[in-house]
Order: sequence, then C-alpha cells, then structure tokens
Amino acid sequence: MKSELNHLKGIHPGLVLERELEKRQLRKGVFALTLQEYPQTLTAITKGKRGMNTALSLKIERALGLEEGFFMILQVYYDIGEEKRKQNNKLINLPQLRPVLFWDTKMESIDWEKQKKAIIKRVFERGNEKEKNEVIRFYGSKTIDEILNNSSQNAVL
Repeated sequence: MKSELNHLKGIHPGLVLERELEKRQLRKGVFALTLQEYPQTLTAITKGKRGMNTALSLKIERALGLEEGFFMILQVYYDIGEEKRKQNNKLINLPQLRPVLFWDTKMESIDWEKQKKAIIKRVFERGNEKEKNEVIRFYGSKTIDEILNNSSQNAVL
C-alpha cells in the first residue's frame, strides 16, 4: 500500500474512488445506496467537491475490500497539499497586479508557480506596464522570454 500511496499523494480521494468504482463496473448511485448513504454525497466526493469523512471511508473500504484507513490517508495528504498551496500563495506578494486581470478566478486560489505560463500570457496580453514589470520582477526576464517566445512560435505553426 505504501508505494501506491506515494503515487496517489495529493490526489483527492474521490478521484481514486471514482476510478476504483469504474474499474469494478459499479455505479455510484447503487453503490451509495448499498452503503446506506445518499448518492449525492458519493457524487460530491467523487467530483472533489466534498472531503471524505472517517465513517464513510470505513464503509467504502469494507465494501470494496480495501485496507482500512486508505481513503482517510489520501484525504489527509490532499488536505496537506491544499494547505501548503494556500500558505505559499499567501507568501507570494504581487501587489501591482489588479484583480480584474483574473476576473474568472479568485486571486487567492491561483497557484503562481504551476500556472505561471497562463499568468504571464494574460498579463502580457491584458496588463499595463506596471503589471508587466511586476511579473518580470517576480518570474525573471529569462522565464518570461522563454514562455512568450514559445507561445508566439506555437501561434505561427
């Protein structure tokens, strides 16, 4: 189980459950009812909109013949990853960027490292000079040049 957990760390337990149910050709609604749970609860978990709780985790693990605590361990690793992401985002300070640039998302939910390509493109397409300079300061001109040059080359192809 340990090596499997290393591959699954940070993945929402609902996604793993969804895959497991598909692999066994079990329908979520029917499976939820056999556990005496609401189908909506299981659906929310498999879509990652709700976390796994201990009681439900034990029911699912027992029904599927999985090791006890498997889904709760995944939930803890997922929660740790989410908390780290939130803390890292609080440490990042890009005061010159207007929230209107990111109208379609919450500024606090942006992962500035994972989404840097999209952020850089957006700021250079829609931002003002102050915002462009802030992004250059934050990511460095080499990173900016690489991303913008790659995207302009891809646009030509």
